[in-house]
Amino acid sequence: MLENYVKRSDLMVAESLADFIEGEVLVGLSVSIDQFWRSYSSLISALEPENRRLLKKRYMLQTKIDRWHEDAGDTPFNLESYKSFLLQIGYLVPVGEDFKIATKNVDAELGKTAGPQLVVPVTNARFAINAANARWGSLYDAFYGTDAIPRNAVLAPRDEYNPLRGVAVVARVAEFLDQAIPLATGKHTEVTDYSVSENRLVVHLANGSNTALADQGQYLGYSKAMSQTTLLFIHNGLHIEIEIDRTHPIGTTSAAGVKDVVLESALSTIQDLEDSVATVDAEDKVQAYRNWLGLMKGDLVQEVIKNGKPFSRRLAADRTYTGSEPISLTGRSMMLVRNVGHLMTTDAVLSAKGAETPEGFLDAMITILCALHDVEKTQGPRNSRTGSIYIVKPKMHGPEEAALSDDLFNFVEDAFGLERHTVKIGIMDEERRTSVNLSETIRAVKDRVVFINTGFLDRTGDEIHTSMRLGPMVLKAQMKQQRWLAAYENNNVDVGLATGMSGGAQIGKGMWAQPDDMAAMLQEKVNHPQAGASTAWVPSPTAAVLHALHYHAENVAANQTQISKRTSASLDEILTPPVLKDRNLSESDVTRELHNNCQSILGYVVRWIDSGVGCSKVPDINNTPLMEDRATLRISAQHVANWLHHGICTEKDVRDALQSMAAKVDLQNSHDPNYVAMTDNLEENLAFRAASELIFKGVDQPSGYTEPILHHYRKLAKSARN
Repeated sequence: MLENYVKRSDLMVAESLADFIEGEVLVGLSVSIDQFWRSYSSLISALEPENRRLLKKRYMLQTKIDRWHEDAGDTPFNLESYKSFLLQIGYLVPVGEDFKIATKNVDAELGKTAGPQLVVPVTNARFAINAANARWGSLYDAFYGTDAIPRNAVLAPRDEYNPLRGVAVVARVAEFLDQAIPLATGKHTEVTDYSVSENRLVVHLANGSNTALADQGQYLGYSKAMSQTTLLFIHNGLHIEIEIDRTHPIGTTSAAGVKDVVLESALSTIQDLEDSVATVDAEDKVQAYRNWLGLMKGDLVQEVIKNGKPFSRRLAADRTYTGSEPISLTGRSMMLVRNVGHLMTTDAVLSAKGAETPEGFLDAMITILCALHDVEKTQGPRNSRTGSIYIVKPKMHGPEEAALSDDLFNFVEDAFGLERHTVKIGIMDEERRTSVNLSETIRAVKDRVVFINTGFLDRTGDEIHTSMRLGPMVLKAQMKQQRWLAAYENNNVDVGLATGMSGGAQIGKGMWAQPDDMAAMLQEKVNHPQAGASTAWVPSPTAAVLHALHYHAENVAANQTQISKRTSASLDEILTPPVLKDRNLSESDVTRELHNNCQSILGYVVRWIDSGVGCSKVPDINNTPLMEDRATLRISAQHVANWLHHGICTEKDVRDALQSMAAKVDLQNSHDPNYVAMTDNLEENLAFRAASELIFKGVDQPSGYTEPILHHYRKLAKSARN
């Protein structure tokens, strides 16, 4: 055990955590040291038994489903019998009367306005600050620096500025302006000057005439600093800035002096304590909590060296403009924090009996305590202007577990003297028992729910695990074409609209996992606002800028109105399992799938175990960088475990694939001087052992989650270095 412990109330607390809480978080708050630790002890006594009961219920339900499939033998799968069985055992719950959510004091970014959402590991201060500041982003930079503008021939980026590429960027941005803030006559490429007279925008064209916006109400105001004038506009609830500076190198090339167009982009950001981080002990948790505290206090600073020059990265200031009346807009994304789910426990705090305590309980207590610094602010920039605290709660299985989260937040609110439902909840619709009972899950938290979001990756992992004994699953590449997935995605929107979330809470969609492929994202991710989602996840600030274009192209509120009239998604389709219809795969098909999965598992796990990196760009088997986290790992590990269980492959096949792909992953990481090759000693390498266990013990892992094995081996790796 690496930590020293101190006694607090009847608890044993890791000294580093106690020092952080008492010496940093509680300073300036009305909550005393004794009050905090007594409250946490009381919380454990009050709710830990229910948490334990619900985890046992997960296991019991899965055991019954496993047995039902095994007892069926070769009998063809019957959906009606399956549904009756699920209802009988309590996996499916009856749907109650219609209702509407009643959440109050929701900030506009999560209720009224549609736009991109970033997810970032809060353990990395630089990433956390960058994400918080991604509220505003340069459209010129986003086009110039990515493949959103083709990179071939004369448009290829160079070490120095490529003026031909710059011309292409300006033309593409002008097209956007013509669509989002069109002129009454002419086009933005014809403008020689934008001027303001008596708070009205006057646009001067190259032919000598003057015009205005087609909708003059889109112009809101301006700001001026040094040689730059910034004009502020609005479209579909999102703000647009045109920056004019005739002395700037880019501005000098524009007839109107335009140096940049800046978009309001990441309206909200999830600062993540869960799937994108590797926090296995008090030391790791304190690092994450400290960054969240800095974000809530507004004083988080990270020293950065760029191009050999040091500078301080800090949270952006608010933006002010002159209009018919003074305008102030926040410079930062609205921040939520994702706590861990109900499964894991932590040795950062031990109970009176010496047992680890639920990690999700500790997250709730500390992240809410940190957020009190924002709630109690009387001056300076705030995260929530309505005095709310936003917590995303992942991996809940159905209504009972949502009700436990509601009880948890009730308890913490009372402990800290907060008004009821100050803490809002985001529901990750990523477990099948939540999907098929989504309405009742929302009902359990209807007074504090502010967000539902589909998570294709974890949802697929749970789909495989739940039907593990039914039969072998389709190839991973075929999973997105399965009937259950489209129905699941539609159901999330249908239920969200039916329960009154339009204009009052976010209905979200999942992550774009190819951070270097922005051209494809521009083509494909528009389907999220078209599908009625008021937000969708993006992997970077640049991606947020480009995804914001989709919310200008689509009026989400109008789309939701139309979608609300359609027939609701079919429960039958959601429950249709994605099993192989024909098991006669060729040997090369099996080998290719095993190699794809094993390379993905090893590429992610080696960074998790050796370096404590929970989310990063990991090259796939074809060396294409993909965003990987525990959700993608869950799919790959469960998929191989499923095929192994049903004899599609043998244990030798899997071990051969792991060994072969370990060599490939070693080669992919050979540029890193700190990387320790797995193939130097496969049998003893902790990362390789962890990856192997994720497969060979995958059938028996709770819900197929990867955390228990990852945490075990990461702790061993940290211990070996101390």
